[in-house]
Amino acid sequence: MERPNILFIFSDDHALNAISAYGGPLARLAPTPHIDRIAREGAIFNSSFCANSICGPSRACILTGKHSHVNGFVDNDNSKFDGTQWTFPKAFQAAGYQTAIIGKWHLVTDPTGFDYWEILPGQGNYYNPDFLQQGGGRKRYPGHVTALTTKLALDWLDKNRDKSKPFVLMCQHKAPHRNWMIAPEHFTVFKDTVFPEPKSLFDNYANRASTLKTQKMQIDADMTWTSDLKVLPNPLGQENDKVGELNRMTPDQAAAWKAAYAAENKALLAKFPTMSEADKLHWKYQRYLKDYLRCVRGVDESVGELLDYLDKSGLAKNTVVIYSSDQGFYLGEHGWFDKRWMFEESVKMPFLIRWPGVVKPGSKPDALIQNIDYAATFLEMAGIPAPKDLQGESIVPILKTGKTPRSWRKAIYYRYSGEQTHNVAPHDGVRTDRHKLIYFPSTKEWNLFDLKRDPNELRSVHTDPGYAGVLAELKVLYVKLRAEYKAPEW
Repeated sequence: MERPNILFIFSDDHALNAISAYGGPLARLAPTPHIDRIAREGAIFNSSFCANSICGPSRACILTGKHSHVNGFVDNDNSKFDGTQWTFPKAFQAAGYQTAIIGKWHLVTDPTGFDYWEILPGQGNYYNPDFLQQGGGRKRYPGHVTALTTKLALDWLDKNRDKSKPFVLMCQHKAPHRNWMIAPEHFTVFKDTVFPEPKSLFDNYANRASTLKTQKMQIDADMTWTSDLKVLPNPLGQENDKVGELNRMTPDQAAAWKAAYAAENKALLAKFPTMSEADKLHWKYQRYLKDYLRCVRGVDESVGELLDYLDKSGLAKNTVVIYSSDQGFYLGEHGWFDKRWMFEESVKMPFLIRWPGVVKPGSKPDALIQNIDYAATFLEMAGIPAPKDLQGESIVPILKTGKTPRSWRKAIYYRYSGEQTHNVAPHDGVRTDRHKLIYFPSTKEWNLFDLKRDPNELRSVHTDPGYAGVLAELKVLYVKLRAEYKAPEW
């Protein structure tokens, strides 16, 4: 049997609620037809989770098949990826595959295990971005980063690879990462749309851990008027709040970008002195959602271009296509943007896969999968033996049958070690198909959620006598999984 190619399309901070195949309140207003095509022609996982909801750590988990505390990349503040350790691209190289990564890398050290790479430095830029070159130095390309990443990926597929070998290509987008700088072709998308607000937009964080109130990722208090929301001039007179990307634009790009926001900004500034705080939050939410979803529109169009190329080139029939993102993201739920917390919107990550002839089109497996499973899965797809020390498991049996094996995990383990950014407290926990237990070591607090009765996670039931049995059971499971995954003590 011919070994399959693997095209791994990856974005940054893509919430499940911003993918129409997942349903949700935005599906009709902000469809993603090309990403949805992967689900329609393959499978979509609704219980897909990350092991650590931050950009760099999630990527390291995928490469190594191991939790952050084992692979060494625990946060974006101080970690550097150890490129000498085993990664799945190295195994593919050794097995005769050609490997490439293009776009956002975000692991500090240079990529290893790739025959070709061209990556953004750090977070990279949206406009006229620099790409680090494999031979050294950097190259600046004119245009928007999403279109450029797509073009570079297509160029490699069509012109720059060894077509006698099967390939693994990781096409990794910056979008829709903060601060949501949209491409000119999307300036007017959603212009007249009013997006529904989540029920928890005005969350007061009662009935849960005290640490929730000390975070700094609220739309109303922490999202900046100019850098994040593109309001010029700054309505609060904050001179340090600037749109840094303007410095990278040509005069024509900057003029067009400013003009796109001018009318709405003028209307806001006129009424700003008399607006209530609630009115300001309503306005911020709409601007935030529109720019975020405009960035998503660009990613979805990129997926369409890549799928079209596979069709036209004849590669589609033997290429596994995966769409995923490093984690989810808050689109106003709990009043937040960003990620990090073990709440559903950020711990869930999209996973859609098309594998012609293997995955039944329209499949919706219910297995609890995690990003530490990707490496083992890719290896089994290609018939490559997996190292015994991988912490993830291959989901190939699930992909082939659409069913969850009896021996499959009944819970996932999550661990966030904390960063200065957004002041989110360290925590870890376990999640089953119905319940979630979170431990906050800094305050020694437990939270327990019944996801069936309280899907928005607004009330912890850890002190409810009716849940005493569930709490005790999950605490035992928590200890078990911490030991199994070699989690260090707090």
